Amino acid sequence: MIYVLIVLHITVSLALIVIVLLQSGKGAEMGASFGSGGSQSVFGAGGSNTFMNKLTTSAAIIFMLTSLTLAYMGGKSGSSSIMPSKSPAVKPAAMPAKPAQGAPMGAGTAQPAAPSPQGAAAPASTAVPTPAMPVPANTSAPAQKK
Repeated sequence: MIYVLIVLHITVSLALIVIVLLQSGKGAEMGASFGSGGSQSVFGAGGSNTFMNKLTTSAAIIFMLTSLTLAYMGGKSGSSSIMPSKSPAVKPAAMPAKPAQGAPMGAGTAQPAAPSPQGAAAPASTAVPTPAMPVPANTSAPAQKK
């Protein structure tokens, strides 16, 4: 149904362009639109409706109806977002490699480097730093006021 409306809309829009370009202008000179033509209207004397005028009017009505119908049908989608409904798959974080069984507990994990002085280049580290453990909150009770 929507494809038929799109084809009809494009056909009517092209026909409307051709029909308007085929019509001759009412005022051949610039002064005719400002009243020097002796008419009481701005766009020239109101004559009888010709075949081209009726054809232009009917093509314009069909164009407006197809525009409104296509806009209504295009807005009926269930989603109000332009983003796709599927969320992208999130890759799990890489797990650090386990140290060898004979190695001490701290071996194999890199410690965060101390901040370098200003202007000095930081050494390149190939190991992935382990995240720091959160510092526990103060567990002692606050002193009560008397």
